[in-house]
Amino acid sequence: MNFLRNRLVVLGLVLVATVLLYLLLPSIRQGSMEPSLEAQKLMATPPPPFPTINVSIRTGQLPGDPPLFFREALPVDGAGRQILPRLQVVLLHGQAFTSKTWEELGTMALLATNGYQALAMDLPGYGKSPDSEALKTDQNRVDLLSRFMESLGVRTAVLLSPSMSGHYSIPFLMKNNAELHGFIPIAPVGTRSYTLQQYQNIQTPTLIVYGALDTNLGAQSHKNLIQLPHHSVLKLEGARHACYMDKPREFHQGLLDFLSKLK
Repeated sequence: MNFLRNRLVVLGLVLVATVLLYLLLPSIRQGSMEPSLEAQKLMATPPPPFPTINVSIRTGQLPGDPPLFFREALPVDGAGRQILPRLQVVLLHGQAFTSKTWEELGTMALLATNGYQALAMDLPGYGKSPDSEALKTDQNRVDLLSRFMESLGVRTAVLLSPSMSGHYSIPFLMKNNAELHGFIPIAPVGTRSYTLQQYQNIQTPTLIVYGALDTNLGAQSHKNLIQLPHHSVLKLEGARHACYMDKPREFHQGLLDFLSKLK
């Protein structure tokens, strides 16, 4: 009799425990699935915003013979503080243009918003830079570019040079290529004056740019510059000699792609 009573008590306790577990299980499960208050706060906190890069543009004139007018675009943060540039891009210009061309085309602002310092100069005799009799030789022109870069603290230079400015950039490449992180010739003059060996001695990464419709300087400079051992080519279809003016979007994309690969 006692044995039967004990079994009934045990069965009753098991039944009560089962009922309680059945009733409490949904709330236990719900509580385990709900994140803690701290977790909810973390989930509700938005990710930190990407740093905003603004652009500071200024103009100036370097003293010397001749004085050199320039435009500068710098990357700055939201508080107006200068951001250390990834590279410094020195922009020369062709015979029909000046430094203002790069500002109006949007190239300078584009470079700055992507973290680069852009420095565009008026070559002597163009824009706001007076002409000079002291620029008759290649070495004179090399020295002028060196003076420009040294005066503005350029240490990581990428030299961009279209057309007529090849009178300055090609001799500089041959003599001072160790000072360049990159070179971007755009159908420049003066490429026929050097030998295969002289080209092959240069280790500067180079982006050769020309327009598909430029069958004169574009084709000629391309033929000579591909002798550089570390080159890539940006051929702009449907573009003439000033190909960056005809196809600015494609030119800018190719420019940024090239710069992003430089160390």
